[in-house]
Amino acid sequence: MNARGAGRIGRAVAASVLACALLAVHAPAAAQSASPAPAQGTPGVQWSALSGPQQDLLKDFEQRWDALPPGRQTALAKGTERWLQMTPEQREQAKQRFERWRSLPPEQRDAIRDRWRDFQSLPPEEQARVRENFQRFRELSPEQRQRLRERWQQMSPEQRREFRERMRERRPAERPRPGG
Repeated sequence: MNARGAGRIGRAVAASVLACALLAVHAPAAAQSASPAPAQGTPGVQWSALSGPQQDLLKDFEQRWDALPPGRQTALAKGTERWLQMTPEQREQAKQRFERWRSLPPEQRDAIRDRWRDFQSLPPEEQARVRENFQRFRELSPEQRQRLRERWQQMSPEQRREFRERMRERRPAERPRPGG
C-alpha cells in the first residue's frame, strides 16, 4: 500500500466520525446533547409555527423554547422535519446510531464535534472530496479498510501532515480509485 491509500484512511475515518456527528444533528434527541452553533443573525422559530407532530417530538423543550438560541430552535425544527420524513427502518437505524453516540465518552464526542466544525468550515469542493473519499472507503472490503487503518496509524504525525498536503494539491481527476 502506498501513501495515497493511507491518506484516504484519514479522510475516511474523519468522514466516518462526521457521520456520527451528523446523526446528532438529524435525530431530535441528539439535538439535546449536540446542538450546532447558532448562526449569527438567524431568526428563531416560534413554537406556534411548529406542526403538531413537531411539537410532540419537542415537547420537552416547550417550556424553555423561547429561551433557546435562534440557531438551536432552527436546528431542532429542521431535525424534527427530517425525523418525520424518515421511514420506520431509517428511524430505527438513527436510534441505534444515536445510542452509539451517547455511549461515547464526552471527550470523544467533543473531538467529533470539533471535526464536524472543521468539516463545515471547508470549502464546498473540499467537502465534496471528503464525502467522495468516504464513499470510496465504504466500498472497500473490511480487510482492505483494516489494512488502510493500520497503515495510517503507523504513520508519524509528520507523515500524515505531509500526505494530507500532497492530497490537497492534487486535482480530483488524478486520484486513483480504490483497489486500482
